[in-house]
Amino acid sequence: MTGMSRARVARRIAAGAAYGGGGIGLVGAAAVGLLLAEVQLARRQVANGTTDGRLPVADGRYGGGYDIPGEQPLRLVLLGDSTAAGQGVHRAGQTPGALLASGLAAVAERTVELRNVALPGAQSDDLDRQVALVLADPARVPDICVIMVGANDVTHRMPPTRSVRHLSAAVRRLRTAGAEVVVGTCPDLGTIEPVQQPLRWLARRASRQLAAAQTIGVVEQGGRTVSLGDLLGPEFAANPRELFGPDSYHPSAEGYATAAMAVLPTVCAALGLWPAEEERPDAFRHEGFLPVARAAAEAASEAGTEVTAAMPTGPRGPWALLKRRRRRRVPEAAPAPIETPT
Repeated sequence: MTGMSRARVARRIAAGAAYGGGGIGLVGAAAVGLLLAEVQLARRQVANGTTDGRLPVADGRYGGGYDIPGEQPLRLVLLGDSTAAGQGVHRAGQTPGALLASGLAAVAERTVELRNVALPGAQSDDLDRQVALVLADPARVPDICVIMVGANDVTHRMPPTRSVRHLSAAVRRLRTAGAEVVVGTCPDLGTIEPVQQPLRWLARRASRQLAAAQTIGVVEQGGRTVSLGDLLGPEFAANPRELFGPDSYHPSAEGYATAAMAVLPTVCAALGLWPAEEERPDAFRHEGFLPVARAAAEAASEAGTEVTAAMPTGPRGPWALLKRRRRRRVPEAAPAPIETPT
């Protein structure tokens, strides 16, 4: 699918989400039966992996060396599915939440309080419950929320318009409460080891369509997105034993570090912590202002690409800034939190 075609599909899905539609499918109806059969086979193979499903608890404070009496820590919350929760690794410091908290503390030179409400297996319709947990205490609204969701929507055949509607509503509620929001869009499911052709091609197509539509919905609500294609993308395909965990589905510690490196610059930029010179679009890296649907389509095709709202709506719709941020190394494993919040 070309970038322009993907942009048109993404616009249709996002419009359906905004206006109550729900009938736009991710793949052709003729492929649905085959897709379901292949998904069930892949699920059974994944279920036979060696991971025990237990999640390391990484909640707590990071960056103890920056603790200043009287200064409140930055509040970071992760929402979403098993990827956000860190399923597949055994140490708290290897989870994406811990890696992001540690990296953010180093950049901000400030302690960071991490809370993770993500649920393995969650689809986008669980975000309403997760957001309610996050905003239950008005005195503890997060400074920044990171959402990783979408893979289960594809494998469970949630209509993409419904998926985007739930995600957009979550971003809107968090932004209204005063939190910055960064969404890691649906990863490329076409590189999961147990998945065979033709599902591999269908899964890649469905993943990228949903990622592009998610981008439009998130940007329109004032959030930022980062393409997570690398999470299960080309680097994973080239190094599956290194970047996938023992169940061949969830990332390994190195895989989560790769994802954290992709998301951290955008988290920092959302909080005004990234160097000013890197906020300007770089023509040599093909960055710039584009109609949001086109920016979304380009981002879905290239992992690590950020899209954020940039200009008022014009004749071609809302515009966005597309950034290909340089990745900076984060620790292979974050240190344990210095304090567990009560």
